[in-house]
Amino acid sequence: MLKPIILLFFSNLFMTFAWYGHLKNMNSKPLLIVIMVSWGIAFFEYVLQVPANRIGFQHYNIGQLKVIQEVITMVVFAGFAFFYMKQPLKLDYLWAGLCLVGAAYFMFREGLPQAS
Repeated sequence: MLKPIILLFFSNLFMTFAWYGHLKNMNSKPLLIVIMVSWGIAFFEYVLQVPANRIGFQHYNIGQLKVIQEVITMVVFAGFAFFYMKQPLKLDYLWAGLCLVGAAYFMFREGLPQAS
């Protein structure tokens, strides 16, 4: 089922900008303004994230949903850090990604075909 994954992807885009986007352009703004802008962005995260989890829970268990979300978060964050924040990609992103692949394997291995 791809719909919850797509919704979670876009939810994570909003979440990442709400959490970290202000670090690039709003350092001189008062903290209260930055908080209010971040809350405004985070609203759209929740508009997507809540239905994604409701729909996803019909097809995945809660652990699987969490691991899907974490994998998406790492992919979105790596792209955000590189393209928007102009941070260099480090091998640590790869290692963290491989750990998440391992987490995904353990959460979904019951549904994988067994070797005979």
